[in-house]
Amino acid sequence: MSTETKNKDILRGGQFLVKETPCEDVFTLEDLTEEQKMMRESTKEFVDRELWAHWERFEKKDYAYTEECMRKAGELGLLSVAVPEAYGGMGMGFVSTMLVCDYISGATGSFSTAFGAHTGIGTMPITLYGTEEQKQKYVPRLASGEWFGAYCLTEPGAGSDANSGKTKAVLSDDGKYYSITGQKMWISNAGFCNMFIVFARIEDDKNITGFIVENNPENGITLGDEEKKLGIHSSSTRQVFFNETRVPVENMLSERGNGFKIAMNALNIGRIKLAAACLEAQRRVLNEATKYANERIQFKTPIMNFGAIKAKIADMATNAYVDESASYRAAKNIEDRIAIRESEGNSHQEAELKGVEEYAIECSILKVAVSEHVQHTTDEGIQIFGGMGFSADTPMESAWRDARISRIYEGTNEINRMLAVGMLVKKAMKGHVDLLGPATAVGEELMGIPSFDTPDFSQLFSEEKDLVARMKKVFLMIAGSAVQKFGPDLEQHQMLLQSAADILIQVYLAESTILRTEKNAKRFGEEAQATQIAMSKLYLYRAVDIVIQKGKEAIVSFAEGDEQRMMLMGLKRFTKYTNQPNVVALRTQIADKVAADNGYTFD
Repeated sequence: MSTETKNKDILRGGQFLVKETPCEDVFTLEDLTEEQKMMRESTKEFVDRELWAHWERFEKKDYAYTEECMRKAGELGLLSVAVPEAYGGMGMGFVSTMLVCDYISGATGSFSTAFGAHTGIGTMPITLYGTEEQKQKYVPRLASGEWFGAYCLTEPGAGSDANSGKTKAVLSDDGKYYSITGQKMWISNAGFCNMFIVFARIEDDKNITGFIVENNPENGITLGDEEKKLGIHSSSTRQVFFNETRVPVENMLSERGNGFKIAMNALNIGRIKLAAACLEAQRRVLNEATKYANERIQFKTPIMNFGAIKAKIADMATNAYVDESASYRAAKNIEDRIAIRESEGNSHQEAELKGVEEYAIECSILKVAVSEHVQHTTDEGIQIFGGMGFSADTPMESAWRDARISRIYEGTNEINRMLAVGMLVKKAMKGHVDLLGPATAVGEELMGIPSFDTPDFSQLFSEEKDLVARMKKVFLMIAGSAVQKFGPDLEQHQMLLQSAADILIQVYLAESTILRTEKNAKRFGEEAQATQIAMSKLYLYRAVDIVIQKGKEAIVSFAEGDEQRMMLMGLKRFTKYTNQPNVVALRTQIADKVAADNGYTFD
């Protein structure tokens, strides 16, 4: 890591809400190194050759083909990007691991699920929590694709409440092994994995414990049938039953009772990687929809020429651009934080764990936003294809079904919304993020007389950045009042938290997009970034609408009388445009560019 990066005042997780970020400090896809660009191209070549060209096989529950493609990915080194070199991996930085996860995941949800389950929750817990002996024994095999991993956490009675699992681990009389007995469900890669990360409870411990369990059917391990699922048809998903499965004591992962912590930290990384896994899916769906709209003739003209289709194409392209901007901004923050910790003497394990944990709020924001955008994009893809989109003979139908699971994976979107706000409030209580000062200042501003001066918005994005700053004030106004009113009981008010989370999400996405475009306009010129500028302005317009809706919903639900009237006036003041954008003109500009390029060309 450069001295410049080390000395740069990198925002802590959640501080984007209360501190201004210069555009020069955000990382964008345009900042990729030549090595990263080559890695992206080789990943895309693999996907086009092995996955996209055979997408029908994944719809026909060809589990063997998924396994075959995973082995090929292993041979190309694509399973080892995040693994340290000491254990047979490439030891690449966090941005590079995001990049591979992004571009390998767009062709089919079946493969991206197998890839994510193996490289993430199947391998990562050992690299981050394993002993040196465990890492030397298992990680090189997992990195090469010789072995595949799976992760056994969920049970019939323990889904979102992961720590409530009933699977038991009983120590033998001679103290040499644990006997694990229990039932796990929704286990990705179960049908072809060689090793499980299993969570079980020892005696009446408060928290579960993690174990590395080799998949040996003669050791009390049986599998249920392949699950019948809405999507991800060729992702092997089975129940796994353990009946007094003997596991050597040296295969305990980390310490006794540390399983819940392992699971939660794995989810933090899994959330941002899930966001990455939804990016290329959006690009590919948009590309197919654009080609179809350019070729499909109705009323003697391509349907791309119709405003109704242009609106869809513009929104799909804008969502993809926004999601890239926010995802890679957070990924580089994490990478920089990891590098700082390593330079201070932390081990790679500790640095990565703490680095990702620092940005858990952003990880939850991205998981929610991008998973919902990919669902919208696939839905609009079907609509553009019309009747053919509903047919299983085109990839739109399978893309829509595959996208649906992403709102459930890695903690449901409802839980992640509450986590994002809850973690932010906790950070404020610990003094890691100063919410109280800015929230108090917003309260004082509401009591004061507003300025009637006409601001100078002549510079690019000056009005948009001012609006983002005021959107932050909306969140602070609502969250500050809610914390004051409900205190520690705030987490019981889930509907209020959901509304606050939606405001927080829009702030982060809109700001990330504007900062990316501002940075690129400064170095490449505004003319070269004309469409990106249009997308940034269009997304902010939509974000402001969401903030108005969710802000009003929250205010009228917990404030009354003068307080309610004052907050509603504040909401109106903080979300007011001086110069409203021409939304139809923005959408037309974006759609015309995508149509001319016959697809998405902004990554």
